[in-house]
Amino acid sequence: MKNVEKKFGEILFALRKARGWSQQELANRIFASQQCVSQWEQGLIEPTLTFLWRLADVFEVSVDELIGRVDF
Repeated sequence: MKNVEKKFGEILFALRKARGWSQQELANRIFASQQCVSQWEQGLIEPTLTFLWRLADVFEVSVDELIGRVDF
């Protein structure tokens, strides 16, 4: 399970950086806190399903891509 968490964090970080967004900007776009985004990227906590959907929507990827089930 830890590998999945790490992979998600790496994917989230890469998607965010590719758009030139700060953690705060991403947080604002999905109605989350900057601390949540930071902890997701570090693999310390996992997002709820609602936040996974919001992240997938804002990055225009599938949830499967976001969590590392397929390459993005």
